[in-house]
Amino acid sequence: MQTRVDEIAGGIYRLSVFADAVPPNGFSFNHYLVDADEPLLFHCGGRGIFPLVSQAASSILPLARLRWISFGHVESDECGSMNQWLAAAPQAQIAHGMIACMVSLNDLADRPPRPLANGEVLDLGGKRVRYIDTPHVPHAWESGLIFEETTKTLFTGDLFTQLGDGPAIGSESIAEAAIAAEEGFHATALTPSTAPTIRGLKTLAPQRLAVMHGRCFEGGHAGDCTGQLEALAAYCEGKLKESVQP
Repeated sequence: MQTRVDEIAGGIYRLSVFADAVPPNGFSFNHYLVDADEPLLFHCGGRGIFPLVSQAASSILPLARLRWISFGHVESDECGSMNQWLAAAPQAQIAHGMIACMVSLNDLADRPPRPLANGEVLDLGGKRVRYIDTPHVPHAWESGLIFEETTKTLFTGDLFTQLGDGPAIGSESIAEAAIAAEEGFHATALTPSTAPTIRGLKTLAPQRLAVMHGRCFEGGHAGDCTGQLEALAAYCEGKLKESVQP
C-alpha cells in the first residue's frame, strides 16, 4: 500500500491509503492534514499504517509542528495510532468532544485530551476549526465532526462512505455511492435524530465535503454540498420509516 497526497483546498491535504484487498472492490482510508500556525490532523489511522501516513504527512510539514489531533469517533481506523502520533509530535494534543474525552480518551490517550464543547472553535492561526457534536451519527455516542471555516470544508467522518477507488475530489455526486455502500454495510445508526442531525449540517453551507472513505465532493455552485447532505438525510429518514412499519 502507498499513501496518496492531494491538496483538496488551500492548506488542506488528503492523505489516502487504498486497501485493494477489502471486498468487493477495495476501500480507501483518508486522513487530513490542515496546515496552519498550529497544524491539525483529522483521522489518525490504524496502528499498522502509521508509517505510511506519517511519512506522507512529513512530506508536507515536520511532524514536530503538529499541534492538534482529532477524529470522528473512537474506532481503530480513526484513532488506533493516536499515541504513535503523540510520540512523534511532542506538542500535539488530542481534541475531541466532552463525551469522547469522558468515556474513552481520558484513559486511552497517552496525554490528557482537550475537551471541546459543541460549536467551540479552535483558532489554528490561518485556519479556524469548529467542533460539532453528532451523537450516534453515523454511529457511536461520542461522534463529532469538524468544519474548517476559512475554506468552508466539512470533514464528514464516516458519512458519505464509498467503496472502491477514484479521484481525490470532484463535483460528481457522491450521495448515490454512499447510499449503495450503506445498503451493503448497514453501518449507520438509524434513530429519529439521524436525519435531523445530518440536515443540521446544511446550516454550515459547506463548499466541500472531506470524506473519510472514498472521494471528496466539491460543489460547483452554492447549495451543491447541502444537496448532498439532504439526499443522505432523506435516505436515512426513509430507511427509518421502513424499519418501523408493521
